Amino acid sequence: MLKRMIALLMASSVVALPLTANDNRKETHRLENCGTVVKEILDIPDDLPQDLLDKAECVIIFPSVLKGAFVFGGSYGRGAMTCRTGEHFTGPWGAPTMMALEGGSFGLQLGGQATDFVLLVMNPRGAKAILHSKVRLGADASAAAGPKGRTAEGATDATLRAEILSYSRNRGLFAGLSLEGSTTRPDNGANEALYGKKIEAEAIVRKGAVAVPASGQELIALLNKKSPKNLSDPSSLKE
Repeated sequence: MLKRMIALLMASSVVALPLTANDNRKETHRLENCGTVVKEILDIPDDLPQDLLDKAECVIIFPSVLKGAFVFGGSYGRGAMTCRTGEHFTGPWGAPTMMALEGGSFGLQLGGQATDFVLLVMNPRGAKAILHSKVRLGADASAAAGPKGRTAEGATDATLRAEILSYSRNRGLFAGLSLEGSTTRPDNGANEALYGKKIEAEAIVRKGAVAVPASGQELIALLNKKSPKNLSDPSSLKE
């Protein structure tokens, strides 16, 4: 009887190892895709306004979100969020937390094609809200379609006061897209798979509890090269 129990335990551990590895590979691949999306967008001139990126505290990327993913309740897009480090978001970009994007009417706008979403979090209040819980865009945090390229200069005050500016890329077309009504939240299950331990989003982003994983190096290096300093009004960072 004892030998049978030992055999069963050994068999279950052998089965469990590939599953854990598969989970890690899935999150690793997703984080690598986030880096690819950011690189491709930053390589296109006059799309993501430099002055807005320089004033963003955090960037959230959801690569390859499909319209079909929003047909059934409980399905969602997945990606990652990275923020500038330091008490007032003035340091270099830090380790990413995995994120989930859920619901909203924007699923009808995707046209059946894989769509990349990029969100700029424009103040500490928005960043801290997202790290703590599920946030409904347009309700819990003010949100607007982000101005594109040089048109950022003519953006309305309401747009520039938004806590989150959102963009989409579909079939090579990059544009501002409102995500009001959708929700975003930390994906702590994905964080556990990626970092190999249970860890909260706030500990990753605000407390520097983990180093940037290899799969996130490209993403962080790109942002540190493209926008090394936070150029927001210093008084706005002390909320």
